[in-house]
Amino acid sequence: MAGAAEVVNRFRAVYPASDTPQVWRAPGRVNLIGEHTDYNLGLVLPMAIDLACFVAAAPSRDGWLRVFSEQLAEGAQWRVDDIRAAVPRGGWADRVLGIAWQLARQGIAIDGRNILIHSSIPLGAGLSSSAALGVAMALALGGPLTPLETAQLARAAEADFVGVPCGIMDQFISANGQAGAAILLDCRSLESRPVKLPPEIAILTANSMIRHELGDSAYRTRVAECAEAARRLGAASLRAATFRRLEALTGTLLKRARHVVSENARVEAFAAAAARGDAREMGRLVTDSHRSLRDDYEVSSAELDFLVETALTVPGVLGARMTGGGFGGSTVNLVRREAINSLREALVSEYRKFSGHTPELHECVASAGASRVFF
Repeated sequence: MAGAAEVVNRFRAVYPASDTPQVWRAPGRVNLIGEHTDYNLGLVLPMAIDLACFVAAAPSRDGWLRVFSEQLAEGAQWRVDDIRAAVPRGGWADRVLGIAWQLARQGIAIDGRNILIHSSIPLGAGLSSSAALGVAMALALGGPLTPLETAQLARAAEADFVGVPCGIMDQFISANGQAGAAILLDCRSLESRPVKLPPEIAILTANSMIRHELGDSAYRTRVAECAEAARRLGAASLRAATFRRLEALTGTLLKRARHVVSENARVEAFAAAAARGDAREMGRLVTDSHRSLRDDYEVSSAELDFLVETALTVPGVLGARMTGGGFGGSTVNLVRREAINSLREALVSEYRKFSGHTPELHECVASAGASRVFF
């Protein structure tokens, strides 16, 4: 992954006549447990990771907002005066324009900028490449914002402009990550606290190489189903539901609500197990989360299930589950450090046989949240 100085050099290659840019970094994330609970105002336990999105920006001085993505080798541009009336076009650039649009709606002046995006977060892997871009862009365009303001701005742009009805987890952890710890976030109160993991545990993600696209998947359907389940229970959200109250539901709505209620309980139990150093219980809860996502929430896939079940056959693996929106993307594995190489070998060899793809594996390091890294 390029450092800030290298990003500046790449910016100069794209915009040779531009001033020296400032550079902001926003990390991706892996969600250890608490999936599809954030938009239900529930509990989540994500970790900012060492894969990150860098945004380099300098004044354009001609009234144009220009952006170039190295990852996609594509650019886009807009007249600053047109941003407030802009509409989404359905491409990756909507996530840049959406931040500017959201800022303009809030009365914050948008100046012309030349922008380079450099990211090491794989697209569609369920590691929040989109949220990291939004958070980095919010800092680059929005001026001095608190981490919470940054997260709320980026989440609003994703929901209101891009059109993905997401919760705040991804943007929150990208803006508020902490080196050396995961974060337990209450998505209703926005209260959070760090959760340190036992030192003998490593976190390994496995990218199935099957991209998930939240806007084109059943994600919206799940959001609507949960809202309907809450309505039938007379609750503002499924955060207020209990196992006893679920008796009023049947069929699909019962399954969706049961996942949310049980997942919130698993998040609390996972944090408690981490506090007492109970790695085995942490792993059990992670695996139970996958089974609930597979059977009750129905957002897994054959590829994700195979990666999880393969991991669980490796001695030293404590737990595994899909992470992210589902239908593709990545799995997250809790593994004892001495077993990580055995896990890598098993996932690569077996998944190649199963799918023909070689999974991208990454040992995650808990990292700090977004910041300016080059002045």
